[in-house]
Amino acid sequence: MTADARGHANERPVVAVAGEDLRVVYRKRTVLDVPSISVESGQTYALLGASGAGKSTLLRVIGLLEAPTSGRVLLDGRPASRRSLATRRRIAAVFQKPYLLRGTVAANVSYGLRMRGIRGRESDSRVSEALTRVGLAGWETHSALTLSGGEAQRVALARALVLRPELLLLDEPLSYMDPILKRELTAEFGRILASERVTAIYVTHDQDEAAVVADRIGVMREGRIVAEGDPDEVLGLPADEWVASFIGMEPALRGRVTASDDGLATIDVDGTAFYATSGLPAGTSLLLAVRPEDITIYEAGVELPRSSARNRLDAVVADIRPGGGTVQVVLDHYGTRIAAAVSRASAKELGLKLGANVVAVFKATAVRVRAST
Repeated sequence: MTADARGHANERPVVAVAGEDLRVVYRKRTVLDVPSISVESGQTYALLGASGAGKSTLLRVIGLLEAPTSGRVLLDGRPASRRSLATRRRIAAVFQKPYLLRGTVAANVSYGLRMRGIRGRESDSRVSEALTRVGLAGWETHSALTLSGGEAQRVALARALVLRPELLLLDEPLSYMDPILKRELTAEFGRILASERVTAIYVTHDQDEAAVVADRIGVMREGRIVAEGDPDEVLGLPADEWVASFIGMEPALRGRVTASDDGLATIDVDGTAFYATSGLPAGTSLLLAVRPEDITIYEAGVELPRSSARNRLDAVVADIRPGGGTVQVVLDHYGTRIAAAVSRASAKELGLKLGANVVAVFKATAVRVRAST
């Protein structure tokens, strides 16, 4: 979060859009129940969850594309009405599919401007500026029908940005793309949204995508927001067992700080010492977690390489869960369970199997902690 985008550090953040007591009921079934949600000016808020969690419904309600059964949406602190054309024109959207029109790239990007009566030099200037911002400078005369999937989605983003919206909605904009292109465009979209400083709500089911693009994440389940915070907090220290399972982690561990010295805390978790970079004082009760990708696994009995990693736990492989390009390995250390992620090649090289003895190594900086009651 930057001072420029959010105001000075000592100023109260400006809320650009908010929802209060939002409920949507379809055929007597509640599909959305969100008592409160707010997005600061210039912030990208990612709605993360599985299919059917209510993400797109919440996006449509906040974006005035759908009326809630009850509750209200506020823009800049004032109730927003779907009936107000002026209000709806403050919002632009990018969807899963670009839905480009026949014709040139410029014709597609300028479509919304034409609908608002903006033509000629001003339109040309704004189109050129928008295409430059999405990495397509000079593409005005290209045919929209010849674009690749990534290029088409960049044009769709330019078509939204050219309107200079106060609120930008992005509904699974990269979900249909292949993994390589998706990684590339995720980084690009994150950069563009950060540089534009436009208030944005970004729907995705991909936690890596959310971590890259978002300033703040809300995890949704069955129409409710069940976890909310900055990406490191939400994805690094799960709020409960369901959230932990959804993001591929074991539930957070409970511990107590036994010593704290110069920013390094020693934490007791059921008799096991963990080390974390934290200023929490001795005696503090806390929750603790480690992201799977931050843990390195070695065979038991091998000489460990010299490392600055303070945490080294003897463990037993309790579960193995193959994923796409990685394998999640659940490790048990005398009843304390953590999950590690290793490549398929590393899993094969280590000969990982249930009951195998291993050593888990991770740095103090990888241990996320939060004070608890």
